[in-house]
Amino acid sequence: MTLRIFDTATRELHDFVPLQEGHASVYLCGATVQSVPHIGHVRSGVAFDVLRNWLEAKGLDVAFVRNVTDIDDKILSKSAENGRPWWEWAATHEREFSRAYDLLGVAAPSVEPRATGHIPEMIAYIQRIIDAGLAYASEDGSVYCRTAQVPEYGFLSHQKLDELDQGEDAAPGKEDPRDFAMWKAAKPGEPGWDTPWGFGRPGWHIECSAMSRKYLGARFDIHAGGMDLQFPHHENEAAQAHAAGDGFANLWMHNGWVTMSGEKMAKSLGNVLSVPNVLTLVRPIELRYYLGSAHYRSMLEYSETALQEAAAGFRRIEKFLTRAVEVLGTVDTGTWLPAFEEALDDDLAVPQALAVIHDAVRGGNRALEAGDHAQLAEIAGAVRAMVGVLGVDPLSATWSGPTAQGRGVGIGAGSSDAATAALDVLVKAELERRASAKAEKDYATADEVRDRLKAAGVAVTDTADGATWSLG
Repeated sequence: MTLRIFDTATRELHDFVPLQEGHASVYLCGATVQSVPHIGHVRSGVAFDVLRNWLEAKGLDVAFVRNVTDIDDKILSKSAENGRPWWEWAATHEREFSRAYDLLGVAAPSVEPRATGHIPEMIAYIQRIIDAGLAYASEDGSVYCRTAQVPEYGFLSHQKLDELDQGEDAAPGKEDPRDFAMWKAAKPGEPGWDTPWGFGRPGWHIECSAMSRKYLGARFDIHAGGMDLQFPHHENEAAQAHAAGDGFANLWMHNGWVTMSGEKMAKSLGNVLSVPNVLTLVRPIELRYYLGSAHYRSMLEYSETALQEAAAGFRRIEKFLTRAVEVLGTVDTGTWLPAFEEALDDDLAVPQALAVIHDAVRGGNRALEAGDHAQLAEIAGAVRAMVGVLGVDPLSATWSGPTAQGRGVGIGAGSSDAATAALDVLVKAELERRASAKAEKDYATADEVRDRLKAAGVAVTDTADGATWSLG
């Protein structure tokens, strides 16, 4: 089955046919580094990491660009409020975002360009649009795009020109209130760069038009980002590209918000849940599982109950794979099930894919209880292949190898391999005592050991190959 993607522009499913055979090009609008990331910020990172994994799993070489907006009005405002240099404020929070992505196992992009590192490209791009007659410089040195003259303006957000509000303050020199700023003249005390039009800084939209062209070319396969970016950001990115004569994105993908009480998670609502705070409730791999469990286009309504239910669902998968390793010694990654492939090929239908995984785990647990090692190995290998695509394989190097240090994927957040090993020794000693008691028909002692372990949060499971333990 061919991967089918819902295109925001046409509002239809389309077969994904790469512009270049064997290669996929993806541009994801990344962070505006103005504050500590909350789980709403990083949902797109998780959602489109799954897209990238699936494209690669299907044999494509993926060029994945995720930008960093490190200068804009919000960054200047926040840094001024806190008495910090704007560049230091941006760099500090860029590191926070990088840390959050890493904690959640989101793979690093092919390149992560910063806006401030591409000023020459932006200036050249703006000049192309001016030369085409679709942009103009005002007397103060700002540059505006002639929105009404750009072919097909509104194709993405499906808005009518006469009803547009760019969300920008009124400014002298604008020919039309619907025009948007590509370059902003610097206000007193603001940072800026010298240009042919005067001293200033880039508008929000020009950075992505210029940087996507630099790294992916005049036309590329997929542009992705949060649904709140459709207008004005993505509409204006495309307008600039089209004004410059570039084809820009072939398909548009937008992920839904994380909501609380039906409202978008945002600073203005005072309901922000930062990634560090949420990771006091669940492990990073469990948070990733939760953020990726809903369909990427749907809203994800946050509650601690929903978070914990998702974490429990992941732990059922983890427990199965752990028990399989204990019995088999090792579990190699196998081949995903056809129903899993069918689900992901249907616009990344992760909820349906997870249903396939959990059904496989139930079958695997039956094989465990029956002592059918051949069936167990086959099912466990398939489960590893499927959770690997979703980025939550607990046996992978991402979560269990040397690079996992600091992700807190062992016994609770922040635990170490040494602590896990020590606990394993102590629990196994108790299980050996219990086994001896049962062999001598001393069931009171056997039950006492089991109950004491249970009270300590250790669950004991009797299998055909002996007793196993897990936390929970």
